[in-house]
Amino acid sequence: MDFQHHHLPHLFEQLGLAAAPEAIERFIASHRPLPQAMTLDQAPFWTPAQAAFLREEMLEDGDWAEVVDELNLRLHS
Repeated sequence: MDFQHHHLPHLFEQLGLAAAPEAIERFIASHRPLPQAMTLDQAPFWTPAQAAFLREEMLEDGDWAEVVDELNLRLHS
């Protein structure tokens, strides 16, 4: 399987969010920490489409899985 390497700005663009480094840091700072029992896709700030995308990528270990995991770790810490 040929995976593309994505970065946080690409993920934020994919999610329809501001992707500038400062915007990403503000987003993470304003939404963390997520409760440990809450999966990333269950966070209340996602739209249904964003949550579905994140869930699909986590479950299928898709092209975006590595960067989704990075976001997950940053929001849970």
